[in-house]
Amino acid sequence: MQSVQAKDYQVVFGNSGYTALNNLLREKNHSIIFVLVDSNTHEYCLSHFLQNLETNRPLEIVEIDPGEEFKNLETCTGVWNVLSELNADRKSLIINLGGGVVTDLGGFVACCFKRGIDFINIPTTLLAMVDASVGGKTGVDLGALKNQIGVISNPGLVLVDPYFLGTLPLEELRSGYAEMLKHGLIHSQSYWDAVKDYDYTSFETLGDLIRQSVAIKNEVVLEDPYEQNIRKSLNYGHTLGHAIESYFMEEESKTRLLHGEAIAIGMILANFLSQEIAGLDASVCDNSSKVILNYYKKVAFEDRDIEAIIRLLKYDKKNSHGTVYFVLLQEIGNPVLNQEVSNELIYKAFDYYKNLSNK
Repeated sequence: MQSVQAKDYQVVFGNSGYTALNNLLREKNHSIIFVLVDSNTHEYCLSHFLQNLETNRPLEIVEIDPGEEFKNLETCTGVWNVLSELNADRKSLIINLGGGVVTDLGGFVACCFKRGIDFINIPTTLLAMVDASVGGKTGVDLGALKNQIGVISNPGLVLVDPYFLGTLPLEELRSGYAEMLKHGLIHSQSYWDAVKDYDYTSFETLGDLIRQSVAIKNEVVLEDPYEQNIRKSLNYGHTLGHAIESYFMEEESKTRLLHGEAIAIGMILANFLSQEIAGLDASVCDNSSKVILNYYKKVAFEDRDIEAIIRLLKYDKKNSHGTVYFVLLQEIGNPVLNQEVSNELIYKAFDYYKNLSNK
């Protein structure tokens, strides 16, 4: 697979990616290399990574607990304390080996420690490969509120190794696949057609689609690195999707949703809102929504759930001056930004989702 050139770093793939990584390590000559893992990547991914790593620098492994609930400042403080205890200095390097929680949090830790040290992302989940580890966004949650604290800072390198996909349970693969479907909807009919019926468990050929997804996101980020304009399109389905994810995280009576599961619901809701506001063709709305529903089980919402989700919308990062803004679609590959949506239409969108069948 070819590499993808981002603003000031590369996204490299497969075995050739380790060559690029090892060359970079020789060039930089860091004082200490820290590998940040969670307990899952420590068990299933670290050995493979270390077998491909070539360095004579001191190496330390730092482990955090897995899961979105640990993506917070308390975990950051724990990592910062470990770095200090192990004599990390401004020439140290953090390699983030894990999913989106590890790459988001590890990048933020690196950006703040001693006012900034180098970091490299090695995503191990499909979601992190096509989304979280690319684009320079780092950060942590504030309680159940997603990504409220963070900075934009690019890694020195991103290495995508499809080997790690074989360590994942099916539901984690499915979660990452939602972001690839999103890239299809906002980018082009051709990429939508390529991903909509794809077997995302076929690792042998998935690599090329991952590279295309990375290239799509990178193209948008290069044009708008600080999310002032077109980069907002990457949030399609995320305004309601993040609120749904946060609500299901903090509500004890609910079964927690993975990120992609919540975003899948958010995209179906956004499809309906696009039809009502932005002129998305009804057949495109229905057909694309049924494709999404084919991969993700339907979730039941009561009125009180929807009310709570709407209340959470005010915390969305795209909001401005007290107004909630949505990304919608005029057609596949043609997103429109900064769209205001009434609560009445949001309720109708949930009705649409409730009544939707993938038959």
